Amino acid sequence: MQDEQSVIRKVLIIGCGDVGVRTARLLQQAGAQVCGLARSEESAGRLRACGIAPIMGNLDDAASLADLATAGRLVYYLAPPPGGGPFDSRMRNFCQAIGVARLPSRVVYMSTSGVYGDCGGNWVTEATPVNPLTSRAQRRVDAETTLQEWGRLHGVPVVILRVTGIYGPGRLPLARIQQGHPVLREEESPPTNRIHADDLAMVCLAAAQRAADGAIFNVSDGQPGTMTQYFNAICDLLHLPRLPQVSMAEAPQVMNPMMLSYLTETRRMDNRKMLDQLGITLMYPDLDAGLRNVVIQLDQPHMGYFGSIGH
Repeated sequence: MQDEQSVIRKVLIIGCGDVGVRTARLLQQAGAQVCGLARSEESAGRLRACGIAPIMGNLDDAASLADLATAGRLVYYLAPPPGGGPFDSRMRNFCQAIGVARLPSRVVYMSTSGVYGDCGGNWVTEATPVNPLTSRAQRRVDAETTLQEWGRLHGVPVVILRVTGIYGPGRLPLARIQQGHPVLREEESPPTNRIHADDLAMVCLAAAQRAADGAIFNVSDGQPGTMTQYFNAICDLLHLPRLPQVSMAEAPQVMNPMMLSYLTETRRMDNRKMLDQLGITLMYPDLDAGLRNVVIQLDQPHMGYFGSIGH
């Protein structure tokens, strides 16, 4: 395992969106110089506004990565795969572009709990075999495998974070609530898992500092609830009407395929390895604490409120 200070001296974040910026803030507080991959001048300007030095490049254009400044840096790869097919061409482009003269000190990859597929609501540990049932999850498994093989070939430590549904300031599904999309009846709603975005950023930092090469971590608050409980809690805290409820039999007629996949691939994520090996004490150990934090910040004019659903 690397010395903590050497790990965080120079950092490149690939996919520097909300979670990347939160992680960058922690890294900057620890004294790191943080760069971020930008594919346009607009995204470069957004990074500069956060004190992150932009490096131009496009994961969909392998040639643009030829001079990517990765040598000796800690790399956070937080970018999602492209749509379509079972392979992550962006991860493959990244690995192909990084020659032996520009090897990073470590790569932390943010994957998804969707790689486990449907586990029938059972508890899932990092030893649970992957079983991707959707092309979206297959692309994530391909990215994990590609990166792990590349890391072993070049002697670069790789850490994988299998992340559950992310919520927090700017990440609430208010668009869905405002549009009145239905949710499942409470008695039929299966378990789902969550992590507050600030806790996820803290896990990202700890994974660089403390994780062993090859380690995989489930990232969750360890307190599964249901999707219906989640939406009800948001509506109640914001004094909005609760959404209409439908049965599982009715759901295919009124819900999109992605939402249905979240409801039909069920599992409870065990986070004990994350807590124990990374020394994590969650700031928001359950949904109630996390949503109270979100509501406190809702009046801040720079905050967007729309977010993903997640597993």
